[in-house]
Amino acid sequence: MPNRLAHETSPYLLQHADNPVDWWPWSGEAFDEARRTGRPVLLSVGYSSCHWCHVMAHESFEDQATADYLNEHFVSIKVDREERPDVDAVYMEAVQAATGHGGWPMTVFLTPDAEPFYFGTYFPPAPRHGMPSFRQVLEGVQQAWTTRHDEVAEVAGKIVRDLAQREIVRQAAEAPGEQELAQALLGLTREYDPQRGGFGGAPKFPPSMVLEFLLRHHARTGAEGALQMVQDTCERMARGGLYDQLGGGFARYSVDRDWVVPHFEKMLYDNALLCRVYTHLWRATGSDLARRVALDTAQFLLRDLRTDEGGFASALDADSDDGSGRHVEGAYYVWRPDQLREVLGDDADLAAQYFGVTDEGTFEHGQSVLQLPQTEGVFDAEKIASVKDRLLAARARRPAPGRDDKVVAAWNGLAIAALAETGACFGRPDLTEAAVAAADLLVRVHLDEHGRLARTSKDGRVGPNAGVLEDYADVAEGFLALASVTGEGVWLDFAGLLLDHVLARFTDTETGALYDTASDAEQLIRRPQDPTDNAAPSGWTAAAGALLSYAAHTGSEPHRAAAERALGVVKTLGPRVPRFIGWGLAVAEALLDGPREVAVVGPADDERTAALHRTALLSTAPGAVVACGTPDSDEFPLLAGRTLIDGAPTAYVCRGFVCDLPVTEPDALRAKLTAS
Repeated sequence: MPNRLAHETSPYLLQHADNPVDWWPWSGEAFDEARRTGRPVLLSVGYSSCHWCHVMAHESFEDQATADYLNEHFVSIKVDREERPDVDAVYMEAVQAATGHGGWPMTVFLTPDAEPFYFGTYFPPAPRHGMPSFRQVLEGVQQAWTTRHDEVAEVAGKIVRDLAQREIVRQAAEAPGEQELAQALLGLTREYDPQRGGFGGAPKFPPSMVLEFLLRHHARTGAEGALQMVQDTCERMARGGLYDQLGGGFARYSVDRDWVVPHFEKMLYDNALLCRVYTHLWRATGSDLARRVALDTAQFLLRDLRTDEGGFASALDADSDDGSGRHVEGAYYVWRPDQLREVLGDDADLAAQYFGVTDEGTFEHGQSVLQLPQTEGVFDAEKIASVKDRLLAARARRPAPGRDDKVVAAWNGLAIAALAETGACFGRPDLTEAAVAAADLLVRVHLDEHGRLARTSKDGRVGPNAGVLEDYADVAEGFLALASVTGEGVWLDFAGLLLDHVLARFTDTETGALYDTASDAEQLIRRPQDPTDNAAPSGWTAAAGALLSYAAHTGSEPHRAAAERALGVVKTLGPRVPRFIGWGLAVAEALLDGPREVAVVGPADDERTAALHRTALLSTAPGAVVACGTPDSDEFPLLAGRTLIDGAPTAYVCRGFVCDLPVTEPDALRAKLTAS
C-alpha cells in the first residue's frame, strides 16, 4: 500500500512511495505527529539520480523489518534536496560541522522541534568498514532518546546555538577591483593541473564558472595564460570519458584526475553551464572542437532532457539495467571489444583504437568508457561518423537510465541562457525556440500573479515549494539572455519582476548580503546563506550578475548598487578561494568592463540590422547587454531616442555613463566592442 509520498510531485519521493516505511514529506504535520507521539524524527535527504541513495533505499527502506522498527519508534521524513535546497543546506551544514564531511544520502535525527542531534550519510544493512549497521544506529538513537532524553535535548540545543553563531565570511564594503582579480588568477594558476587540465586532484569536477571568469578576464585584459587554461581544460574534458562521445553531454564528474572514468549521472545544470562555456570559447577562438561540443551538448539537452511541456528535466541516473536485471552504474555507456565487434563487424578495431576501448578496460569488468585518446594520426571522418551512428543506435536499444522529470526553475534558467546564446552564435533558431518554450513554461506554471516563483513542477503541475534565491537569480539570468537574443522586451520585464523580489525579500538592507531563502519563507533552525559557487552558481553570485545586467539594460541605480554591494563578498573570497567563487569573479569582470550596453536600431526585416545584432551578440566583452529593435520601439530602455544614421540600421555602444559615436558597419561595431 503506498505511503504519503504517493501524492508528491518529486520523482525522488515517488520512488519511495511504495516503501513499507511510513514516510512523511517535509511538513508541519510531520513534526506535529512527532510531538504528539513523543518520537524523534528520522530525516532522510537525497535525490533521484544519487547512486548510494538507491542502494540505501533497496537495502534498508525496502526491508520490512527495518521499516517496522522505523514505524514504531520514529517519524520518518523524506526530502528531495533538489526540491528543498534550503532544508538540505541547513542540515548539511550541521552534518559537516559535526562529522567533518557530508554527502548523500544524508541521514539526520531530529527532535520534534527540528533540532538535529545525530548525523550520518549512508549506513549499510550490516556492519562493515568500521561503519555500524543502519539498524544499530536506529537502536542506539532510540535508546538515547528514551533513556537520556535530557542529554539529547541539551546536545540538540547546543548544535542549534552553534549554528546560529556561525557567520559567513564578512564581505568587503565594495566590489573587487583589478588587484583582487589578478590575485584570483594567480591562485587559480597555482591550483591548475597543467598535464591534464582542470583544477586540483581526484575527483575532478568540470569548473564551468571558473572557466567563464577566465574567458572574461582574457577578453578584458588579453591575459593569454587565462585563455590557455580554458582551452586545455575544455579539450581534455571533451576528449575524456566525462563527455559522452556518442550522444553528447557531460557526466557529473570524473573519479580520476585524467577525466577518464565519470560518475555517470548527467545533470541539467552541468550541461547548461558547459554548453554556454563551449559556446563562449568558440566565440573567443573559433575552435572547431568548442563548436562541436557546444552544439552536441545543446542537442543532448533537447533530445534527452526536454519534457513534453517544453521544460528540461533535472537529471539522468548513473545506474541502469545491465541486461541481466541488475542496476549497475554506467551500464548504458560502457563497451567491451566483443560488443564493438557485434555491432560494427570489421570496423570494430578502428572504433577500439579511436575510442580507446581495450581488452583490459578502463572501467570495471573489462569494460571501457569511450574517450578520444588519439591526439595524432588521421581518421576517415566519414567512417568515424558511420561508426558513431551505429554505436548510438545500438546503445539506444539498451535499457535507458531513469530520468528525473521534475523541472527545477533555477536549472531551467541556466538552460534558457545557454540555448538562447548557442542558438544565436551558431545560427540555430531551433535552439533559441527551445529556450523560449522553456521560458514560457516557467512563466505559465512557476510564476504566480505576484511574481513569486515556485521551485519545481512536474508534468505541468506546479510543486508545493517556494523558489529560493538561485531560482529567482538564474531564471532572471535566462530571461535577460533571451531578451538580448530575441529582441523581445517582455523577457526584460519578467527579469525585473523577479529581481524586485530579490531586492525586497532576499537582501539584507543594512549590509547588502543575500540570503538563500526569502524573508517570508518557512523558518528553519537557521536561515541559509552561502555565497560560494558549488555545482552551479550560488544564488548570491547569480543574483549579483542578473542585477548588474538588468541595471545595464535599464539604468536602474538601485539594481546596480545592489550588485556592487553583493560583490563585496567576492572581494573577500576571490583572492583566497577562487575555485569556489568563479561566477562571482566573472560578474566582477563584467563590472570592471562596464558592462557595455549595446543598442541596435533598424527595421526588423533588414539584413543590415541582423548583421549588427549578430555582431553584438558575438562580442566577448564581459557581461555586455544587447537591445535590438525598431527606431520607434519601446521594448527596451536602451532604444529610447536612438535614431538611424542616414537611414541605415545603427548600433550604439555605451559604458560608464559615456556613449561612443554610433556606427552602421559590423566591423566598426566589432572594433568598439573589443577596445579596452
